[in-house]
Amino acid sequence: MKHLASVKSLSQSTFWPCILCFIAFLILTAYAEESLAQVSKPAVTFYAKKQRGVGLVTGDSLFSLNFQFRMQNRALYATKSDTDLAPEAFEFRVRRLRMKFTGFIYSPKLTYYFQLSFSRGDMDWRGYDNSRVNSSPNVVRDAVIYYNPNPHLRLGFGQTKLPGNRQRVISSGDQQFYERSIVNARFNIDRDFGFFAHYTTRYIILRGALTSGEGRNSEISNNGLATTGRIEFLPFGPFTGENDYIEGDLEREKTLKVSLATTYSHNERALRQSGQLGNDLYDSRTMNAFELDLLMKYNGWAWYSEFMNRTTNDPVTVNPSNASQISTVYAGYGLMSQMSYLFKNNFEIAGRYAMTKPSSKLYDNAVAPSLNEKEQENYEIGVTKYFNGHRLKVQGGLMYSKLTDLRADDFYDGYYSMVFQIELGI
Repeated sequence: MKHLASVKSLSQSTFWPCILCFIAFLILTAYAEESLAQVSKPAVTFYAKKQRGVGLVTGDSLFSLNFQFRMQNRALYATKSDTDLAPEAFEFRVRRLRMKFTGFIYSPKLTYYFQLSFSRGDMDWRGYDNSRVNSSPNVVRDAVIYYNPNPHLRLGFGQTKLPGNRQRVISSGDQQFYERSIVNARFNIDRDFGFFAHYTTRYIILRGALTSGEGRNSEISNNGLATTGRIEFLPFGPFTGENDYIEGDLEREKTLKVSLATTYSHNERALRQSGQLGNDLYDSRTMNAFELDLLMKYNGWAWYSEFMNRTTNDPVTVNPSNASQISTVYAGYGLMSQMSYLFKNNFEIAGRYAMTKPSSKLYDNAVAPSLNEKEQENYEIGVTKYFNGHRLKVQGGLMYSKLTDLRADDFYDGYYSMVFQIELGI
């Protein structure tokens, strides 16, 4: 009995310490498992996506960064005339060198996008373009913050492309010719700083902007703003991926896809020749820009056409200190149409016609009798071999340019140009 009592006493004396040790063991095990889970989960995840660059996402999902770069190396030959094929000019240069960064901060709904340019020809600035509005090389092309409250709506604040003609909004790295058309060069509304809004449904896309009107990286502005609106109608539903905003039908749409769109922009008291682009005007001008474009793609075929127009009450401004010096708004209109077919070996052939015609005030003006802007027409054939979509491609082209003197209603000049270009990026 004494032995049994001692055993009972021993059991009572060790019961609670054992229970406490067991509880402590469970707590320590749970803590260790949590610690191991945290150790096994990387602080940063790196990734690479085909044609989408490289990037990282933090383990707490509070930050992401995607990086892409691209460059365009170009060689171009231009003849003296359409009868004299001797060289008038050569162009050997890095046309574009870009770095692009995108991602989100704090929440996937709060995103950012900025793009930097580094080649001299990619900064929209030349020595004789110095101006009080935009007086230095422009490294920053885009710097914009977006808030996406839901899958349909995106709100932006910063500097980026205005919702203008489709060919301008499409990246220069996603073009099927070596350069955009002369219509875009004359009439596009480019980039600006301000507020942006995009609303997307299956069949309708609405885009709008309220901006300074002086273009990217402007140093000064005035009390005139620019308002821009764009409507896109997709009668057969959305294109595959982003195929409506790259040139050529690289997605080989299985069914016919169509987008009909129009843009209108009103720029109050603009200070530059093309509103957001160009040299200084000697006096501000209010400009209106109208654009209409149509895109169709099906099974490797792509057809795109656009009409662009710019108007202002008086396109001529005169230096008050020297009446012989003038600066003009390029008012008038342009037409462009291009068609292409992508073969199954990813070789593409494309043709394009483009025409720009100035307002009569730019070639028949009593205030500036020396002013005589010409009508220009371009006929172009382009070939492209895609190795990795638009990220790696080799392009060639042949173009004939014709100038017409509208004052004399006669042929003025014509010349050929040939180009070879390689686009490389990630």
